[in-house]
Amino acid sequence: LGGPDPLDYVSMYRNLGNPALNVPEHWHYVSFGLSDLYGDNRVHELTGTDGPSGFGFELTFRLKRETGESAPPTWPAELMQGLARYVFQSENTFCSGDHVSWHSPLDNSESRIQHMLLTEDPQMQPVQTPFGVVTFLQIVGVCTEELHAAQQWNGQGILELLRTVPVAGGPWLITDMRRGETIFEIDPHLQQERVDKGIETDGSNLSGVSAKCAWDDLSRPPEDDEDSRSICIGTQPRRLSGKDTEQIRETLRRGLEINSKPVLPPINAQRQNGLNNDRAPSRKDSLESESSAAIIPHELIRTRQLESVHLKFNQESGALIPLCLRGRLLHGRHFTYKSITGDTAITFVSTGVEGAFATEEHPYAAHGPWLQILLTEEFVERMLEDLEDLNSPEEFKLPKEYSWPEKKLKVSILPDAVFDNPLH
Repeated sequence: LGGPDPLDYVSMYRNLGNPALNVPEHWHYVSFGLSDLYGDNRVHELTGTDGPSGFGFELTFRLKRETGESAPPTWPAELMQGLARYVFQSENTFCSGDHVSWHSPLDNSESRIQHMLLTEDPQMQPVQTPFGVVTFLQIVGVCTEELHAAQQWNGQGILELLRTVPVAGGPWLITDMRRGETIFEIDPHLQQERVDKGIETDGSNLSGVSAKCAWDDLSRPPEDDEDSRSICIGTQPRRLSGKDTEQIRETLRRGLEINSKPVLPPINAQRQNGLNNDRAPSRKDSLESESSAAIIPHELIRTRQLESVHLKFNQESGALIPLCLRGRLLHGRHFTYKSITGDTAITFVSTGVEGAFATEEHPYAAHGPWLQILLTEEFVERMLEDLEDLNSPEEFKLPKEYSWPEKKLKVSILPDAVFDNPLH
């Protein structure tokens, strides 16, 4: 409503916990404003009583109460404002099992709790309001090692483990900013017996990430007008069309399907509301950037088969390549990198994925700035061996290059500055 913060209120409660369930006393925070509070179309489009209210959810957070604390700390409200700002600006919604890489102690202290997982609040059930349905998503603070495990396997699996370790969250997943040990340090068997086994059996249900990435077509000279970095018709730069954006979004959605055969929808996929019946429909394509309007008619962008490609990632994105290969492609799935600095997208697909425009005969194919790469199981195994040092970031020196000349594929891991300033 014109103020500096997206949320209208954050309520803070002293929750006495539940001694019978071994739930300690804590502060309980609840946001107001991601859902529609007014029903007058000023902030949110009115969808009626049956649809989601606003974005369809509010955030909650449970923080362990320190001895002698008489008032709740206010930093969780700032954290909620930061997450809400992202939702309002991008119009991307959150759902249970999602993770947020924060890379900083949530309370700006020296804490190891530097990232977040999201899950249903244990006490607050969805509510029907006059302006639609509201669910309550609880923020759960986690350590870096726990975030990585959630990425490699899945968020719900790690949340279940946190519930079984009282000091790491317990049944109500209460965040303790003073927790000094990860669940894997508290119980070393969890990594091997639960997480590693889960990755091996289930693979990863992380189907894509927003990332710092780019790609070049090495099969033609850079000055060629059709080069992937500067594809133009007239004076307009080529951008992802609405249909391509929709397909990428559906690609990410379908990545959550673990037991059914993954399918990339056809290029002319119609918009579908809902996400595998467990995500509220989004008001906007979740991967669509502000500039993703179909400047060029979709039919004019032909699919191009490429002979040779060069993939570029920053270190954080590059560290997820083994996850993409082992946790996704070896399980017959796909994985998408969507650039946060432009309209570029890179989707890796396995031979088991139907509907892709990359094929075994032409494994590199581009549709405008969206590249698809099809990798055979044999090549994936070889890449995993060659990329093993990506698992040891502390020994990494940038830039780093990997090359498979007979496959005409090159991968570079580059400093962030290259993506922040494309002129570098």
